[in-house]
Amino acid sequence: MLKYSKISPYKIKKILKCFSEDLPATKTAALLNFNRKTVDRYYNLFREQILQASFKEMEVISGEVEVDESYFGAKRVRGKRGRGAAGKTPVFGLLKRDGRAFVSVVKNCSKDELMPIIQGKVLAGSTIHSDGWKAYDGLILNGYDHYRVHHSKDEFARGKCHVNGIESFWSFAKRRLSKFNGIASHKFLLYLKECEMRFNYRNADFYARMLSIINKIL
Repeated sequence: MLKYSKISPYKIKKILKCFSEDLPATKTAALLNFNRKTVDRYYNLFREQILQASFKEMEVISGEVEVDESYFGAKRVRGKRGRGAAGKTPVFGLLKRDGRAFVSVVKNCSKDELMPIIQGKVLAGSTIHSDGWKAYDGLILNGYDHYRVHHSKDEFARGKCHVNGIESFWSFAKRRLSKFNGIASHKFLLYLKECEMRFNYRNADFYARMLSIINKIL
């Protein structure tokens, strides 16, 4: 816990400031004259706190919601088509329009895996926008208004029906994670949830949000 740290709360906040500005651990270590391993340790502690905060903030959402699934990890093998090429980690995401994104690592992108997440996170009666993936069949029977765009037919938007919002998160997360040149599988969720929070607070004071998280344990 941070409260048992040998580093003063003031110095921890200096590290947090650099983390909030998305500075690499190497640069933060040089700027603050810390050992690189020390900075890495605190960066990971911050990510663990983000993960805990994400679960504490989980709430049922309603209104206009976009759902989509994506794959993270090794590049897709040439000539191999379809969702979930070998070596990739499947991730499911929801985004409340004009609101926040929520993402979760899943075993696969089957109906049995995704439908319970939707029912647990999205209030019945809400409007859900998705692509044509078969796992979303039956959303209407489960009490949702459901609209699709069929990417396989080169359809990406039809009026208000699109998944551009959650796809913008996928682009943001993949672009950001690529700079780490590989993430250990047991740490992937930590980095993914960090992306989620950075995305959700992209138009707000991310440092202030992080302070509110760690001040409770300093």
